Amino acid sequence: MTGRITLSNMVFYGYHGDLPEENKLGQRWIVDLVLTLDIAAAATSDDLHQTVDYTKVYAICRETVEKDRFKLIEALASHVIDRVLAACPILDKVDITIKKPSVPIAGILDHVAVETSKSRADRLPRTGR
Repeated sequence: MTGRITLSNMVFYGYHGDLPEENKLGQRWIVDLVLTLDIAAAATSDDLHQTVDYTKVYAICRETVEKDRFKLIEALASHVIDRVLAACPILDKVDITIKKPSVPIAGILDHVAVETSKSRADRLPRTGR
């Protein structure tokens, strides 16, 4: 039985961006994750060890956004996904949306966002050629 666990609107303060001001002043980042996994064992056993510990996933997101530094949202998103997949072998796939509300654009908009996903199969080393 496949299920999805969603962590929505996690807000962190980080220093990402290409502009010097973004790296110096920092800003808020809003992160949504959707974790896809087989939940059959957890559903029947009612045991946390049979599923993903989302407090651990939250801590990984927080540490990555608040401590690491990237110029591009795409790089930040990829790094979060890779760390979550590495730490949680039960996961089949991670979808992420990262929103940047304080965008240095001369105009009115709510935020800029990057949405991407990666499955465990995507992380396997490629063979062949």
